[in-house]
Amino acid sequence: MELVTDDGVALAAECRVPDEPGSAAVLLHPHPLMGGDMRTPVPDHLFRALPERGVAVLRVDFRGAGRSEGEHGGGIPEAADVRAAVDALGEAAPGLPVWLVGWSFGADVSLQVTDPQVAGWVLVAPPLSSVPEAAMVAAGDARPTLLLVPQHDQFLDPGAAAARTAQWAAATVQVVPGADHFLAGRLGAVTDAVLAAILPGRDLRS
Repeated sequence: MELVTDDGVALAAECRVPDEPGSAAVLLHPHPLMGGDMRTPVPDHLFRALPERGVAVLRVDFRGAGRSEGEHGGGIPEAADVRAAVDALGEAAPGLPVWLVGWSFGADVSLQVTDPQVAGWVLVAPPLSSVPEAAMVAAGDARPTLLLVPQHDQFLDPGAAAARTAQWAAATVQVVPGADHFLAGRLGAVTDAVLAAILPGRDLRS
């Protein structure tokens, strides 16, 4: 499918809506200039795993990445890409809470978007350096923000993440044991943590 942002950029996206979904998630990928697109491991795994557990998902290539048009904008213009994805998922799965689930660069970019349709944010290995701190307006939002921080993350370790977010309105830091920033071998643990956040109270056994 193709999305068009409010500044006129055409983006490539894919959407899956299971029968009777209980929640929805926009999946956002790591830095395009470092090879990131919607088929990198974390968004790819979540795109396949979450619908099987009752979550509607939409993954999108940021501008200048994958099959999307435009040029990489450094993080700030990419907020329009997130807004377009939220609107598209809201149309595909109406009435559901929409969570923003980003990995690395995608996590940071998501913090710029506080659309009323958004239920909260799940930040997987966020560096908290991809966009200016002043742009991370979700930090002051009362909706929940979960940081899934790898135990051995090379860019922002759990202690630093806790310190950086201590004054945020509704942030929780959860450690992914034994993992580094790239989460090799830990995608199942990430999936379980995402599901626990966005489908609370649901039996999450596959």
